[in-house]
Amino acid sequence: MLEVFPLSGVLAWENRQFLARAVGYVSWQGVLQFIDVGSGLPISPSTHEVAGQVSPCAQVVYVDNDPVVISHVAALPADGGSGQLAAVPGDVRRPEAILADPGLTAMIDLGKPFCVILGMVLDFVEPAAAADITATFRQAMPPGSFLIISVGINNNTPDVARRVIEAYTAGTVHVHSRHQIAGYFADPEIVAPGLTEARRWRPPPAQASAGSRTADVLAGVARKPPAG
Repeated sequence: MLEVFPLSGVLAWENRQFLARAVGYVSWQGVLQFIDVGSGLPISPSTHEVAGQVSPCAQVVYVDNDPVVISHVAALPADGGSGQLAAVPGDVRRPEAILADPGLTAMIDLGKPFCVILGMVLDFVEPAAAADITATFRQAMPPGSFLIISVGINNNTPDVARRVIEAYTAGTVHVHSRHQIAGYFADPEIVAPGLTEARRWRPPPAQASAGSRTADVLAGVARKPPAG
């Protein structure tokens, strides 16, 4: 992938940094329950590390369809200020099953505000399916909950998109537009700075922001407002 699309390594790093900042933001808002869907191996800075730095009461459930991820998370220590964590098998295409999993409900109280993280996982489903997936999670969220989403986007370079789709053999990659990604948030209130490139979502002052390029990671954080 790096040979075909050298920027992919930079985008992966920017996405990881965005997720850390977003999890930190949500944690400081008082929401300390996280469902990290399609998490992959929780490399540092991981969701439970960032949330645990805010509060040792943080509870994180990693969801993935890779058994290696599940066994790896099960072997991680849940102490040292990193909060409580668990891992359950699940497929982002089946959000109802994820939310009903006994391993998840044993850790996450779905009647209280929680945060769903969909970090670079909707890239592997078609836009129509992504809309249904996010709608299911939004409907399950009580008021005060948060939704974190990041999706790779193509900046008007069809040849690059085609090469990436052809080169990625671990799964089928789908192209999502900015308009479609904005629709995945729907009713929740997107917090400042809104839906933007991951590198521009509340970056540290010293972090430089590159100019235009062939692709980016579009990211945002939204809060479900109180009912009524």
